[in-house]
Amino acid sequence: MDPLRRSFLFMFSGLLTLSFMGCPGETPEAGPGANGGKKRIVLLTNGPDPFWDTCEAGAVTAEKELDLEGQGYVLSFERGDFTDKAQLDKLKQYNLKSDIVAVGISVYNPESAAIAREMKKLRDKGVKVICFDGDIDREQFRDARFAYLGTDNIVGGRELGRAAKAIHGEGAKYSFFVGSTSSANAVARMDGFVEGMGKSGEEMERLADGADKKKARENVEGALDRNADLNMLVGIWAYNTPQIVQVVKDRNLTDKVDVACFDAAEASIKAMGEGDVDVMVVQNPYQIGYESVKLLLAMVEGDQLTIDEYYPDYAQEGENDLFKTELRVVVPDGSPVKKEIFAKETVFMTYEEFKAWLEDRSLVSS
Repeated sequence: MDPLRRSFLFMFSGLLTLSFMGCPGETPEAGPGANGGKKRIVLLTNGPDPFWDTCEAGAVTAEKELDLEGQGYVLSFERGDFTDKAQLDKLKQYNLKSDIVAVGISVYNPESAAIAREMKKLRDKGVKVICFDGDIDREQFRDARFAYLGTDNIVGGRELGRAAKAIHGEGAKYSFFVGSTSSANAVARMDGFVEGMGKSGEEMERLADGADKKKARENVEGALDRNADLNMLVGIWAYNTPQIVQVVKDRNLTDKVDVACFDAAEASIKAMGEGDVDVMVVQNPYQIGYESVKLLLAMVEGDQLTIDEYYPDYAQEGENDLFKTELRVVVPDGSPVKKEIFAKETVFMTYEEFKAWLEDRSLVSS
């Protein structure tokens, strides 16, 4: 081959390579080939936590039972890092993709106009959008998503407050411990607790730790140091309770301080069995994951019958766009807390009954 022809072919092959690579600094849009021609259904959490492991297990079960792959879909379960920025960056990425057809998000900051704006952009593109577990601020941004699916956190907080009142009676002085004191689910749980406790107790503090476990422990220590008469500690997010329990044990306060909490982290369940947790209000993250996938698939497929099962009187007002998942109260065997004080929809279980429930489902937390 003559040198001129060889040089031409070399230059041509280089141009072909560049055309496939794209321009420097650009990321090609994900298209049908990015997932083998399949469309993506995405669930985005507010952060990493064992709670979300159980939720993902439910979502994966739905993926298999509903045969997403056979229908041309793939599930993508992604985690935030308990910051606005992480969720915002993810949503911006989704808006650049062409293979994403549905997004469920557990909103970390419900009052973020930027997050609501990206959610609306997705909806404007035709992407189906819901909130699960943590809703957007319904007063300001309700139209950023189709609907909410998950725990009714105000009811959950109320039930926990009722149980705490039954355990302690009059004179409870309590503080809350949580990742964010402005997150929608946190606010609802704490406000519900205050309502359920009524005049039997006095709120001392609401302390945020930014999902930093070291800070979570320091918050418990600081609250006890500042308030000599503090006699009840309330864990609002799953990781808070193990930190509370450890401080209480280290200070030999088990007989003086009651521990009430949301969510059944594996360490919290163990602590209840050892007499260090007095009551847990437990969500069903497995159900939340399963139902979120089922709902999003129905929305993408235009399956109105299934959508109506979730929202028979759908409207973006009142509770017509809310689907409430299971809620249970768990207490140690022999607890003074009785089923009769709770709403009829709330499942009441003793510790041993709850352990059996988990084992039946091959779960270690909920």
